[in-house]
Order: sequence, then structure tokens, then C-alpha cells
Amino acid sequence: MIKFIGYRCSICKTEYQPGQVNYICPKDGGNLDVILDYETIREKYEPEDITSRTDPSLWRYAPLLPVPEVKGGGTPLHAAGWTPVFKMEQLAGKLGLQQLWLKDESRNPTASFKDRASAIVVARAREIKAEVVVTASTGNAGAALAGMAAAVGQKAVIFAPKSAPPAKVAQLLVFGAKVMLVDGSYDDAFDLTIKAAKEFGWYCRNTGYNPFTAEGKKTAAFEMWEFMQKAIGTSPYTLFVSVGDGNIISGIHKGFKDLLELGWIEQIPRIIGVQAEGSAAVANAFRAGTEEIVPVSATTLADSISVDLPRDGVRAVRAARDTGGTYITVSDEEILSAIAELGKVGIFAEPAGATSYAGLVKAAGSGAVGSDDPILVLNTGSGLKDVKAAMQAVSEAPIIEPTLEALKKLL
Repeated sequence: MIKFIGYRCSICKTEYQPGQVNYICPKDGGNLDVILDYETIREKYEPEDITSRTDPSLWRYAPLLPVPEVKGGGTPLHAAGWTPVFKMEQLAGKLGLQQLWLKDESRNPTASFKDRASAIVVARAREIKAEVVVTASTGNAGAALAGMAAAVGQKAVIFAPKSAPPAKVAQLLVFGAKVMLVDGSYDDAFDLTIKAAKEFGWYCRNTGYNPFTAEGKKTAAFEMWEFMQKAIGTSPYTLFVSVGDGNIISGIHKGFKDLLELGWIEQIPRIIGVQAEGSAAVANAFRAGTEEIVPVSATTLADSISVDLPRDGVRAVRAARDTGGTYITVSDEEILSAIAELGKVGIFAEPAGATSYAGLVKAAGSGAVGSDDPILVLNTGSGLKDVKAAMQAVSEAPIIEPTLEALKKLL
């Protein structure tokens, strides 16, 4: 394993040794970027040393990760990542596009993108011998932590708002985590988690707080790099990502920046962030040309991206700005429509996962992307996570008597 050599604050650029800090910059609260020993990686590895590996999980990128792989392969912890990419020819035709792909993160062990972050955080927890890992979650991050922790016998505590979808809460409980539903918002649960971690000495996984979450999420960028290199070579392409607290888009950006630093790519894809209109703090900052993230009162059916104060907002703004991308906001109605459209081609996405496609629909209609631009859309989670929302996207099935006459009448 290539040991990471420290952290750098994304705001003030202060650098810290690995043992100096655990979470955010003590000076200004900025998110910390993990600094890898890029020089040693360049000396020891070529791109082919990675792409020739056969491990169908995020651990194929072990040389580019800041944690040792947890021993004992064959557990769900070793099944996170390496999700499929599908060519969406039917949808491309509808949108007037020539090249469209979708990366389906619902195929992860707990059915969401968040397994990537949790796998790396659990590995870090084992490395530092943390007894308990705790996180705040609207459901997916908690389920991912609970599942990854259960795979290796790690204790986990989850705080979730009481409004979290029942299917997500069920996952938390079945995986054996200690679950507490908070009578408040995700942001309330987030703040309580930090207080509890300090009080009881727990290791905090919180998204946009623990720097290792982005290190897990960056592995999706490595997979995109491998796939798109085979699909279109070194041609530029555009990536659509749904955004809530900002950690997924910033993590993906970090992965591409790592590849650029190593000299393995010549340019980073254009990254477009998509937010729900009712939870658009990052998009608001981007449009205002600022990095100041002003909290909103989030209201959207896409619970996974419903956030008052994005905890990784600054880096989320930069992910679009620094790659020539932009931010798009979509209504809940457009999100529901996207769920239905994706379903027609075999992709069952939860509202947050469909938000990225809703953004593409809007971008294609406004000319924000060209017909010949290669496009990659990220679905971050399974529709089974929120069946109530899925049912709003489609018509109810009719109930008929069990007779041919009744069937013929309906037909």
C-alpha cells in the first residue's frame, strides 16, 4: 500500500500530517483533501498495472487508495464498486444524442453509491482500531455503513431523520446497526453525530466531514476512466451527477485530479451537477459566482439529496467550475418523469439517482450539451430504496377479476 502523506485544507491550503487531524481543518472548518505520495506511485506503477487487474471491485485500485485492504476477501466489503456501464441507445435517440451511457450504482451490495465511501471508511476504522463507527444519513450512507461494517464485524451506529424512507431504515436494522431516528432533519442528525463522536470517542463517517469518504467515492472516477478510454479513447466527454451535500461530485472530481496528477489522463471530463430545485444550495452558489454556501430549507422528494447546508459545498462548486461544467436544477415533477423514463429501458432509479438524468433531459433541451457530445450519466441508487416515490412516477396497476372476459374488457 502507498501510504498517504497528509491532508490539505480545501479552503486555506494548510497541510497536516496524517496524525494531526481526523476530520476537517481546525482553522476554518474546510474539507480536507487526502494527499497521496504521487511521486512513489508514478515510480512504481503504470496505468496498465491497474487496468490489467482482474479484481471486480474498487479494491482493484488499491495502489491509489490511502487505506490497506481489509483482510478476508469474499465479504460484501469486497464487492463494492466495479458497477456496470450501459449504452442507452433508446434514450439517446429520444434526446437527439449520438452517444449516451449510464453507470448504474444500484448494483452495489447495499444498492447505492455510498458503499464506496463506507468500504474505505470501514477499512480506515479497522486500521486505526476504532471500536465504533457512527454516521448521520437519510438512509443510503447509513445502509452502506451498516452493511460494510456487518461484513467485517465492525460496530456501527446510525442517526437518521425519522422521515427516512422505511425501506432504507429496514436495511439499517437488518444489517445489525444501532439505529436512532432523530426528530428533525438530516442536518440535525449530522450535528448530533459529531457531538456523539466527540463525547464517546466514536469514529465519525459523516459525508463531507470525514476526508476518507471522498477517497471511496473517487473510485467511481477510476472506473469511468477505464470504461470511457475503451469506449471513446481520449476524447472529451460530459458527466452528469446528482448533488446533495456535494461529496459524490467532489469525490469523483478528486479521482480525476489524482489521475491528472499522475499524468495518466490529459484532461478531466466536464462535470455537470444536478440539484433538486427545493434543495439547491450548491447550484445557488455556483450561479452567484461564489464559494459561499448559503443554507436553504430543503424540500424535495429526493431524500438522498435533500440537504439544508451541504457539508462539501465548496468542493462541489469547484468540481463543475474547474472542469468547464455547470449546475442545473430540476423540479420534483421532472425527477419523477426521469424515474419513469429510466424504467422503460431497464434502470430502476431512486429519486436522487434519477435526478442526474432529469438534468440531462433539461440540458439536451436547452442546448447545454451538443448532439455529438459523449455523455455519461450516474445513477446513484436503486428505486427499491424508495418505493413510495417510484409509485408516484407511474400509473397504478388495474385490478381485474380472474376471467378472460375481464381481461378482454380491459384490453
